[in-house]
Amino acid sequence: MTITLKISENTKAKMIEYFEDKKRTKTPAYAIFQADEEDTVVTLYQSGKAVFQGVSADVDAAMWKQMEKHLNPLKSVEETRSDSKDKKEKVKEDINPIYYYSSTIGSDEVGTGDYFGPVVVTSAFVKKEDITYLENLGLKDSKKLTDEKILKIAPSIVERITYNSIILTNLEYNNRYSSDVNMNKIKAILHNKVLLNLTSQNNGYDYVVVDQFAKPFVYFNYLKGLKNVYRNITFMTKAEDKCLSVAAASVISRYIFIKEFDKISKELDINLPKGASDKVDEVGALVVRKYGFDKLKAIAKLNFKNTTKITDLIEKNNRD
Repeated sequence: MTITLKISENTKAKMIEYFEDKKRTKTPAYAIFQADEEDTVVTLYQSGKAVFQGVSADVDAAMWKQMEKHLNPLKSVEETRSDSKDKKEKVKEDINPIYYYSSTIGSDEVGTGDYFGPVVVTSAFVKKEDITYLENLGLKDSKKLTDEKILKIAPSIVERITYNSIILTNLEYNNRYSSDVNMNKIKAILHNKVLLNLTSQNNGYDYVVVDQFAKPFVYFNYLKGLKNVYRNITFMTKAEDKCLSVAAASVISRYIFIKEFDKISKELDINLPKGASDKVDEVGALVVRKYGFDKLKAIAKLNFKNTTKITDLIEKNNRD
């Protein structure tokens, strides 16, 4: 079942606070966040639409409907419902069997929305014979996989399939980032590199699929000036749901990211939070106070707004 509520700004603020630790790493276009609440996937859009999808969607939607009524008693709550059967049929139509059931190389990345931790980009080669095996591990619904589940199944995936990954540390990221080199350009360069590395192995793939984060002409414009550019790419939005090699690349990238993230936390003896929330600001200020700003440069993406907030927190603490 899918239920959509139109909520006010004050209810949006409550939802953002409530789902802070339940957010998924990837956010759909025009959404503030997407999160998991037991058997419900919750997506909050900038427009004020809150979408609840899943077995218990009616229960979770009812809770936030009551919150909207409580905070805005003079307003009526706009609510729409769609039958879960229709939703399943729509998803089925979006999957192109030509790509799903072929031998493909897929590419995806993680860490681009996290203040702490590296950017990890992976290309993965999935043969037709591997599809059932990966489906049985849960990759068909890879977006629903928790970090705990990924840590459990990723070792089996990396033993089974061929892949290539690049870890871009935040020190490297900060040195590359400029007014001329933004996050998407960095991602395009890394995707191109892992694709060149894997396609050069002549492993008999039928198609190369990339989870689209920029229009194709923009993607290739980012790569102008590079000596070698891999061009025979099929770009797809929500490619994790439509191509298992992209899902595998996403899971492997996430697995590596989690391992690297935990390594940094242990080195600092500080439990670093993921994402880019207010909690991240507080922990970032702690890192600076304990180790200095140079350490922050090594573990954080300084172009994020969190850096300014961290500086403000430190200055406030010094004044107090």
